[in-house]
Amino acid sequence: MESNKKIILFDGVCNLCNNTVQFVIKRDVNDIFRFTPLQSDTAKKLLHERNIDIDDIDSIILIEPNVAYYTKSTAALEIGKELKGYDGVSVILLWLPESFRNIVYDYVAKNRYKWYGKKESCMIPTQELKNKFI
Repeated sequence: MESNKKIILFDGVCNLCNNTVQFVIKRDVNDIFRFTPLQSDTAKKLLHERNIDIDDIDSIILIEPNVAYYTKSTAALEIGKELKGYDGVSVILLWLPESFRNIVYDYVAKNRYKWYGKKESCMIPTQELKNKFI
């Protein structure tokens, strides 16, 4: 694993999450991020190392190796800070209280399968994108 890359753990069967991963990949011009589905052995190892209970957080987690990890709205906004055109908005939204941001985040997360659907299995990256996944 590349220790200088930020790792995004996402729900691999969620259509919204998969679309978000594609969105981030297209805008990750500085090649900052790597991705792994929450359902993968790699994600389970990363979660275990950080004592994160997957039952409490079932959508997005951003890990900055040797720095910190972020969950829910903070993870999404920390990712946005690295994307050109979304950095300013992300910084401003981070000023809002996390508890308030997470009310909105949790509402979307709770309804994501109903609104966007889900796959039977995790997405398989194309050959071109394989180096972005761990």
